[in-house]
Amino acid sequence: MKTDIEPTSSAAGSPPKVRTRSTGRAGDKIFLALSRGSGIALLVIMAAIAAFLTYRAAIAISKDEANFLTYFEWNTGSSPMRFGIAVLAYGTIVSSIIAMVIAVPVAVGIALFISHYAPRRLATPVAYVIDLLAAVPSIVYGLWGALFLVPHLTGLYTWFDDYLGWTGILSYQGGAARSLFTVGILLAIMILPIVTSVSREVFRQVPKMHEEAALALGATRWEVIRMSVLPFGRSGIISASMLGLGRALGETMAVATVLSPNFLIETSLLDPGGGTFAQNIASRFKEAGNDGRDALIASGLVLFVITLLVNGAARMIIARRKEYSGTAA
Repeated sequence: MKTDIEPTSSAAGSPPKVRTRSTGRAGDKIFLALSRGSGIALLVIMAAIAAFLTYRAAIAISKDEANFLTYFEWNTGSSPMRFGIAVLAYGTIVSSIIAMVIAVPVAVGIALFISHYAPRRLATPVAYVIDLLAAVPSIVYGLWGALFLVPHLTGLYTWFDDYLGWTGILSYQGGAARSLFTVGILLAIMILPIVTSVSREVFRQVPKMHEEAALALGATRWEVIRMSVLPFGRSGIISASMLGLGRALGETMAVATVLSPNFLIETSLLDPGGGTFAQNIASRFKEAGNDGRDALIASGLVLFVITLLVNGAARMIIARRKEYSGTAA
């Protein structure tokens, strides 16, 4: 935009007339074209992925002699093929829920500590260490989980069985702790840096006037956080949680290293066994034939749909709660 001022044509005592002339710049046009093209390319890629998965999944499901959604076995090498995703869907959802229940409160607490409690000398190295966890490869987490976490969870499992075993959900029959609960703990550690980093940045964007006004009214630090910080950052916390959930749903190598897979749905979360979509694809893809790979792609399509539904639900929650947060002010 180019602005020209004409002081001679204005009346006495009145402000000078301002004439605005629009001047298009080549850089703006190029940036607009690149931005628009990137958005369109992303939609095209997503549509291509969905079309490919749907096509290959339809081929596999047409050859499946069992119910794809409710069958408890995975026999793609037999003739006719009989496979289903009931166990995989259960394991994926349950392990991700366990991870979210453990990770989100801890991550929000760490983010609040770094942004509002810890002195700068302490907050900076703690934030650096938390961010560094996100750079650790998945296979390293898996090896740590298999060699350290699994052997050291036996005592915790025994304690659960002694005091909460009557529920049936937390009963323990002995054996290695290669269960969905262990997978949930490992996934919680893996998604912790993502949720913490995003929540921390959201908390730092809280308007200082909101906090100072609460302090001026005599509020304690916790009351300031409860009345000003958390309402403002609610949408950000939900977004951070959904990012973490996306990684938990699709995690492959760490889960495959720790879990002892089988196609049974155990009543107790502490019993060894179970399976997830990503773990099943990673462990079976190399030895599968053409029909077996199509079946694995069909299970990947279900995971793709679950991820889309989770993100869509998160967007709806954020849109509904936005008016209650500080961002609407």
